[in-house]
Amino acid sequence: MDKRDVAGTFRKRLATLVARSGENQSAFAARIGIDRSAMSQLLAGSATRLPRAETLLNIAAEHKVSLDWLLGISQDEGLASEIRQSLEIEEGEGGFDRTLLATWHAEAAGTKIRYVPAGIPDLLRTEALVDYEAGITRRDRETQHGETQYRIDYNRRPETDMEVCMPRHTLEIFARGLGVWSGFPADARADQLAHMARLLDDLYPSFRLYLYDGRQRYSVPYTIFGQIRAAIYMGDMYVVLNAIEPVRTLTRHFDNLIRAAEINAHEAAGFARSLAGADGRAD
Repeated sequence: MDKRDVAGTFRKRLATLVARSGENQSAFAARIGIDRSAMSQLLAGSATRLPRAETLLNIAAEHKVSLDWLLGISQDEGLASEIRQSLEIEEGEGGFDRTLLATWHAEAAGTKIRYVPAGIPDLLRTEALVDYEAGITRRDRETQHGETQYRIDYNRRPETDMEVCMPRHTLEIFARGLGVWSGFPADARADQLAHMARLLDDLYPSFRLYLYDGRQRYSVPYTIFGQIRAAIYMGDMYVVLNAIEPVRTLTRHFDNLIRAAEINAHEAAGFARSLAGADGRAD
């Protein structure tokens, strides 16, 4: 749907909810957490912008309607369709730009994305590391290269806001060439860490990497897209949560990882450089 059509449908359905509530605009606005002037703008015939995701969620929750109905995606006003879709399984097949994962990134543009990677963050990997890991996991190299470039391009957009949090020991194990990286040459590991440091400097502050002590905290890999969707990584598939409360719970979990970080975002590039210069030996 055209953005203007979506805005027009939203405006009509918002007006329906206001009339149905029996409240004046000021009372209705207060109940969904905005002021009367913002409410007037949402109802104005010339309005082409949608409210923030938080406001949409508040309207839907307060008036027991589905987001799909509110935005004109569905004619089903009730919540049944959203309940059925509160948990989905998405298989990670095909080129990254053709998957729902890429769509979720695009839809989340302008909101904060929170990301706990399974290993070295995808967009920070060199081609050599992508090829090496593809050989181990038997994943398609072309798909992974496309995913890496997509993420880099995405994080260069001015509206991007992404936080990444991962265990410090993941990078230290990588630097030593242990575990799954035991067959990856020392010079390639040093190049990878130096490449990571350059990108961290280049993308900061829109992309921020935090490192926590994995002995004190634990997390499965997941990504939170704004306030309404999260995807938990399970190898070749994702468990997708579309319900508000589970997403909020994961957000609190992520915030706790950030609070426990030993290496903060402004220090991450320097830490990667220190590992790159240690000839494969972590400090």
